[in-house]
Amino acid sequence: MHRLLKLGLLSALAALAGCDSPETKNAGIEAQLPDLDPFPSTYQAPPSEPLLIRNATVLTGAGEQLDGTDVLTVDGKIQQVGQNLAAPANGRTIDASGKWLTPGLIDVHSHMGVYPAPATSNHADGNEMTSPVTADVWAEHSIWPQDPQFEKALAGGVTTAHILPGSANLIGGRGVTVKTVPSVTVQGLKFPGAPYSLKMACGENPKRVYGGKGSAPSTRMGNMAGYRSSWIDAAAYKRDWQEYLDKVEQNDPEAKAPKRDLKLETLMGVLDGQIRIHNHCYRADEMAQMIDMSKEFGYTIAAFHHAVEAYKVAPLLAQHDICAVMWADWWGFKQEAFDMVRENIALVDFANACAILHSDDETQIQRLNQELAKAMAAGNEMGLAISRAEALRWITLNPARSLGIDAVTGSIAAGKNADLVLWSTDPFSVYAKAEKVWIDGALRFDRSQPQLNPTSDFNLGILTPAEDRP
Repeated sequence: MHRLLKLGLLSALAALAGCDSPETKNAGIEAQLPDLDPFPSTYQAPPSEPLLIRNATVLTGAGEQLDGTDVLTVDGKIQQVGQNLAAPANGRTIDASGKWLTPGLIDVHSHMGVYPAPATSNHADGNEMTSPVTADVWAEHSIWPQDPQFEKALAGGVTTAHILPGSANLIGGRGVTVKTVPSVTVQGLKFPGAPYSLKMACGENPKRVYGGKGSAPSTRMGNMAGYRSSWIDAAAYKRDWQEYLDKVEQNDPEAKAPKRDLKLETLMGVLDGQIRIHNHCYRADEMAQMIDMSKEFGYTIAAFHHAVEAYKVAPLLAQHDICAVMWADWWGFKQEAFDMVRENIALVDFANACAILHSDDETQIQRLNQELAKAMAAGNEMGLAISRAEALRWITLNPARSLGIDAVTGSIAAGKNADLVLWSTDPFSVYAKAEKVWIDGALRFDRSQPQLNPTSDFNLGILTPAEDRP
């Protein structure tokens, strides 16, 4: 949608350049065009001193292990990765001998902020269960920045999280990518430049929610009909906007902008390649149907979430460049989650598809490294010989790729954001702890200095002893 409208606006302004009072006409056109970024990120990386982390065991996040390696960061970016790097002037050097360094972990499926913990009904803001299609809602408008989950995730090495609406609806709304930094506002959490996502849901959830109300959908065929009707409407809306922009380019005095529709605006963004689909979908047959539907309407799918049966269609996912977002070993909590194997993630990776481990849980997000170890072990028990370096991609570079931010984060490489975690020992060990966590080169968590670590306003006066309160 953004590209379509931007190109149309440029064409329109060019066409009007030779007309009388172009400023007046241009202002009129701009007033009718949707604001392309009405809730912009206000996050700014704080200043950070140059930092040299020396002699660490580095897992790059891109499939490599580099022993006895240094990493130099300057101005919030990774500047060099190598051995015997020169210490920076006016900077800091950390001896990481015996410790491990990884990229910041990325959880591609979280409900932090929209379902805060501890949970209360008045803060349960993740599902707009008023219509099967609520593409007009945005998860960021429900996020409570004071949710203590953010600081707990940071302490577990998570530097980036993708916050989604729930899965009650066929189309649940937009998801947003955030940094796990303290902020009073949602805009201060938002990852600059990260594309929006669209949450869709297959299977049991929407048909149970709406069938239980005596309305559609109440079956899986009703689910498919609901998706297709929505995409038909979105395609028509896109045509209406294109026709309007064509008329403006032709200086047609009858040009009239279509009435804005928030639901269709988001769906049009998907059709135009600006918004990425993240699709809750457990069963192999339903993933195949969703792929066929994407071909029918000309959009792409970034990822299938939960994907308990992804191992059955792993070659199909690889063929269509679709990531599978999976648990290490959760299964059996409903019918569509029964046909699970613990080797699911490893088998998807073995098929050269994009494998991702996620939490969807306020506890697992604090221990993604342990969940990762379980998934790697399951694959190795069947003889796949997966290395730590290869497995780490499942919670670093692969999720970054699914979110469209892999050019700036997700691996330790020169030029990327200095999102880093220094572990006390092998992060695949149950005894490993994240000792220090940097986001854009700024130290955001230090286990040795708890007084420096962030805590939300919600916690103040609850966790602080009475005698220490101001």
